[in-house]
Amino acid sequence: MDPVIVVGAGPVGLTLALALARQEVPCVVLDEGPGKDEPRASRTVVLREDTTALIERLTGVPLDRVGAHWAGWRSVRRKQVMREVFFDGTEPVPLHIAQHVLTDALRAAVAGEPLVKMAVESRLDGMEQEASGVTAHTRGPKGTWWRGSYLVGCDGPRSTVRKLQDIRFPGRTAVERHAVAALRTELPWYNEALLHRMPPWRMSGPSAGEVTARPLPDGVWRLDWLLPPGKDLVTPELLLTRIRETLAGWSGGTTPPYELLDTGVHTVHHRLARRWRADRVFLAGDAAHLHGSLGTHGLDEGLRDADNLAWKLALAWHHGPHDALLDSYQTERRAIVAARLRAADQALPLLRGGGGLRSYVPGSARGHDSLLTDGHLGHGQLGAPGAYADSPLAPPHLEGEVPVQTSPGSSVIDVRVTAEDGTFVRLRDRLGRGSLLVVLIAPGTGVWERRHWVSAGIMPQLAAAVMALPHHAELLVAESYPGAAAHTVLLVRPDGHLVTALGGVRPADLYTAAEAAVGGPAKAQAEAGATAGSR
Repeated sequence: MDPVIVVGAGPVGLTLALALARQEVPCVVLDEGPGKDEPRASRTVVLREDTTALIERLTGVPLDRVGAHWAGWRSVRRKQVMREVFFDGTEPVPLHIAQHVLTDALRAAVAGEPLVKMAVESRLDGMEQEASGVTAHTRGPKGTWWRGSYLVGCDGPRSTVRKLQDIRFPGRTAVERHAVAALRTELPWYNEALLHRMPPWRMSGPSAGEVTARPLPDGVWRLDWLLPPGKDLVTPELLLTRIRETLAGWSGGTTPPYELLDTGVHTVHHRLARRWRADRVFLAGDAAHLHGSLGTHGLDEGLRDADNLAWKLALAWHHGPHDALLDSYQTERRAIVAARLRAADQALPLLRGGGGLRSYVPGSARGHDSLLTDGHLGHGQLGAPGAYADSPLAPPHLEGEVPVQTSPGSSVIDVRVTAEDGTFVRLRDRLGRGSLLVVLIAPGTGVWERRHWVSAGIMPQLAAAVMALPHHAELLVAESYPGAAAHTVLLVRPDGHLVTALGGVRPADLYTAAEAAVGGPAKAQAEAGATAGSR
């Protein structure tokens, strides 16, 4: 079968290609550039814990060695500390990393992956679809035609793929602007990110009264100054003055020594493609959506696009077209991003408007800052990753379903599990292989060798039910899972989202849920599962 064509060699395109290759799907990545990125210290991204784990699985690179896990977050208004958050290892910690460092790690992994072919200096300029595949034409030193089974446009905000498919990209331009600087200096706090609203010192030039400082490795900081609406020019001289004023304000009136590494102006747009799928062509990342009003979370959503799409394309590539499953990519991901854009469009004008918020949130500048802080840290309506609660892949009501701390459609919590070969691994280490995961919660199994309990109790019955599922599944055992009683059985999708939790071994329910999770028809599921369970 023909490879999947990935257009665009940014982090989203490279992540998708690696995720497909890990599921034995060959890819061609069309890169219009020379195959390397220009380092830009001021262009950084913040990744949540599960997207960090995704990149680490695909690259084998521990990202905390090349990025920074913050020790905490501080929100300050004028001179008053409004909120402090300290990360003590008991909750997910954001990872802040320069985008070119992330891309370099992905490129290095692609270079060692025989199933991924990189085509540099290959700019897409035409494509044709038919029932059996996609043909794409590139221009460049070696302009040629490429044949693929599917094509995914990961080619950014000005996506050629989106334009060739005549997909509209409505939204708002210049929702926010930030002046950005990356510099190496020593600030009065160590490795803590800071949101400072209405700082007490006077700032030169246009300012909306908000500055954010986020640490990177090696004493480097990214500073963002929110600019007022309009098109006021940010000159180098003005930015240097802004840097000195801000550093002096944080350091008792004296500007500490600093090394300026990079500057820029970051303009935030809010746009959402009308369609993310056109038969065998898909959109992902900035080609499908633009957002990120808080400056650094836009790429995180693009990586989630790649993770969601990869296992669905892999299943269709190996087992034949599966429209219901492939359609679910747009349904799930577009709904999440649309909700995030709505939340930002509704909340940010109130937050940025100062007094306007008080007419909606009585008394609370503190609540105001708390909402912004949650957004920066990946929580709340502005920052939480969202769940596929209304997914078309969700099973119908199951009699044996029980509640656990993770709601259906949300990402599972990373617990230690015992794999089929008896080794102890992390649950997230088993994701991205194209298999469903069935996790039995069995207290006490962690202190006994697998041979002692693998044939005892309910394990033989559960193993038989897993073998009878309509899609390959891996059986894992965990000593505990938050909110789960003993003998709870979790069914997890290949991208780490919970399908359901069942109270005990219920073959019919498990079969029904597994069939739904891969886009199968919901009606004969229970009958087939009941037949499998009665054997």
